[in-house]
Amino acid sequence: MIGPRYAAITGWGMALPEQVVPNAELACRLDTSDEWIRSRTGINQRYVAGPNEYTSVLATRAGRVALERARVPPEAVDTVIVATCTPDRPFPATACTVQANLGIPRAGAFDLAAACSGFVYGLHVATALVKSGMSACLLLVAADVFTRLINWQDRGTCVLFGDGAGAVVLQATPERLGLIAANVGAWGEGEALMAVDAGGARLPLTPELLQMGRQYVHMNGREMFRHAVRGMAESAEQALAMAGLRFDELALVIPHQANLRIIEAVARRLELPVDRFFVNLDRYGNTSAASVPIALCEAVEQRRVRAGDYVLLTAFGGGLTWGSAVVRWGETEG
Repeated sequence: MIGPRYAAITGWGMALPEQVVPNAELACRLDTSDEWIRSRTGINQRYVAGPNEYTSVLATRAGRVALERARVPPEAVDTVIVATCTPDRPFPATACTVQANLGIPRAGAFDLAAACSGFVYGLHVATALVKSGMSACLLLVAADVFTRLINWQDRGTCVLFGDGAGAVVLQATPERLGLIAANVGAWGEGEALMAVDAGGARLPLTPELLQMGRQYVHMNGREMFRHAVRGMAESAEQALAMAGLRFDELALVIPHQANLRIIEAVARRLELPVDRFFVNLDRYGNTSAASVPIALCEAVEQRRVRAGDYVLLTAFGGGLTWGSAVVRWGETEG
């Protein structure tokens, strides 16, 4: 390809588990209520994966929809990336399972772990591979079954999360489409603010640790809120400046769907009306890395994103990680 090379998003898809768990059901088990959850988070319900709905299953479903929408045969894909913090197993990579499930032959496949920022990180990496010429057709999936990591007796975390997957197909094009600019970052010193301590090489699981509940996520909600607002707002400003755009040139902002109060605080900090932000966490809760691509899929289907529009994606997650991406939407002419 002669001249500038971009990575257009030519296909998109999402997948959800079958089971819906409304707030009222949680209120029957916990010291909480539908009103308490809605007023503090904006969440009404979430989808929870069943025993046979693990990360690769949801990722495969979303990936298949994205490939079909892009009209890309499996043999045309040369790279598969799965952004997740809930892989099927410690190894091999869940991306390898997705590659096999979709019948994609011999493509490179690897996982990327950046918690709830995973899709933005993945889009950053995937676009770099396409723009450099190392990849021509790439499948990026963000999928998490986060409910496997939560203690259902912990009101502070179990009401927040749901499961799901979102996927996009990236294809090389000379047109100025896809990711135009991105800003990603991390503050490792804050890793303890949200983490699962046991189950890795640092602290292998033992019966004693299981009894203590160290296999579940713990979170300092107040501090995560503060860092999330700052991280998303500052990275959004930097990504937009890199793209040479003003906020009033954006058709839509698609934020990580963690908490309605966080989204509202980011909107205030950026001096943007909340109705410029796409919000669907009332139906899905926080689906971790999958939240941004699921929201992107719905925004496209609702025609809130059209050809030629500039869209800002912004996310924040454990690590601590954050990232924002400016995307120009549109289909390639080829």
